Amino acid sequence: MNKKTSIKKSESQKAKKERAREIVSILEEEYPKARCHLDYESALELLIGCILSAQCTDKMVNTVTPGLFEKYPTAAHFSRADRLELEDEIHSCGFFRAKAKSIIGCATALAEDHDGVVPKTMDELTKLAGVGRKTANVVLGNYYGVPGIIVDTHIKRLSNRLNLTQNSDPTKIEFDLHKLIPEEKWTFFSNSLGDHGRTVCFARKPKCDDCAVSHLCPSAGKV
Repeated sequence: MNKKTSIKKSESQKAKKERAREIVSILEEEYPKARCHLDYESALELLIGCILSAQCTDKMVNTVTPGLFEKYPTAAHFSRADRLELEDEIHSCGFFRAKAKSIIGCATALAEDHDGVVPKTMDELTKLAGVGRKTANVVLGNYYGVPGIIVDTHIKRLSNRLNLTQNSDPTKIEFDLHKLIPEEKWTFFSNSLGDHGRTVCFARKPKCDDCAVSHLCPSAGKV
């Protein structure tokens, strides 16, 4: 394990930014191919996958979407979907009634207001049914190449453990991380930190002895 770095409780913003950038550098070595784990070939497929992924694993979503995207290849097709049929088709993803309603509402807005094209701005995306800042940042960062901090359960947990934020609200966490992480690294940081949360920094019993950034983590060995 790396030598422990002394992290003061009264760490300055400058010192925190330097530590954050060192964390990013290490993550680049550990997870050079970090990416979104949803399977998709278009912005629409990624958007629908994100809606389905709420309170559901990406693995489960990926078992459902191939057939779904074959049946509903465009926003117009989703907008005309029979709600009860769609509920049945996405049942295994959980919260299927709310998700079916969001998907149909989102697709209807895309078809009617955006010519079926998924928009490229945060403001336009978050006006769509079922789309919050997290989903918008996933689409913007991973499909359109517009950097964004994606605050999912892993990023929320790890950014607090690393003391890069002390907030629990996802939007506040996002803006805290904006101040620390270089903008061009926002999407990579989110994807790689998510990978780290899945493989090393578990919610219970994190593998601190195997953690490449433990020397930069004030929570190492304390969770």
